Amino acid sequence: MFSLAAIVIIFSGPGGWLSAIIVGLLTMLLLWLAGLAGRVVRTIIQLLAPLTVVLFLVHGLFNPNNHTILLELGPFAIGKEGLAFASLIMLRLAATLAASLLLVITTHPAHLVQALTEVGLPHGLAYLLGSPLLLLPQIAGRIQIIQAAQQARGLETQGNLLQRVQALFPLVAPLVFSSLVDVEERSLALEVRSFSAPNPKTSLNELVDTPVQRIVRRVMILMAGVMLAVGFWWRVYSGY
Repeated sequence: MFSLAAIVIIFSGPGGWLSAIIVGLLTMLLLWLAGLAGRVVRTIIQLLAPLTVVLFLVHGLFNPNNHTILLELGPFAIGKEGLAFASLIMLRLAATLAASLLLVITTHPAHLVQALTEVGLPHGLAYLLGSPLLLLPQIAGRIQIIQAAQQARGLETQGNLLQRVQALFPLVAPLVFSSLVDVEERSLALEVRSFSAPNPKTSLNELVDTPVQRIVRRVMILMAGVMLAVGFWWRVYSGY
């Protein structure tokens, strides 16, 4: 619920910059209290660094709202407005990614699927939302196994860009084929466990949902709704 509320406030709250900064700082505070801030920061940098370079180049050079020129590079000119817009986009993406990683890192996918099912979500939809988180660790481990096997056969997976591109298909093809086989095996395993049966399911794992947690969830929903309304009013009357 925190991740969903954070995303709503980041993109729909008032002020643009202010909403993203407040949510980002609050998220980093929670991650720091959980001892996960360093891990999340490294992940965000690795994921957003290439996109940051592209966005700043595109909007700094070609944004149609560029009127204040900061630097001229021959026929090209870097505009202040484009850089500010690119900075806002990256700030929002970084805050959104931090809020999403807070969910991914701290919540076991099986617990997420069970919780969604217990609140009334259909089993199929709950599994659809939680299965990518369940599959990611398996896919990452399988990639390492395939890469090691291909390297043992003499495939060059390191080097310049051309060598990496040439090694892409021998790495991707076994991953895709093995994943397709895994989908069939997983569907059979689910059916053996009566996944599609209409009757209620029981679980050995019991999720604890205290009154305080329920109150906090309702407060977050209320805050997201209030910030959405305030953000709409702010955009209408400020012309943003």
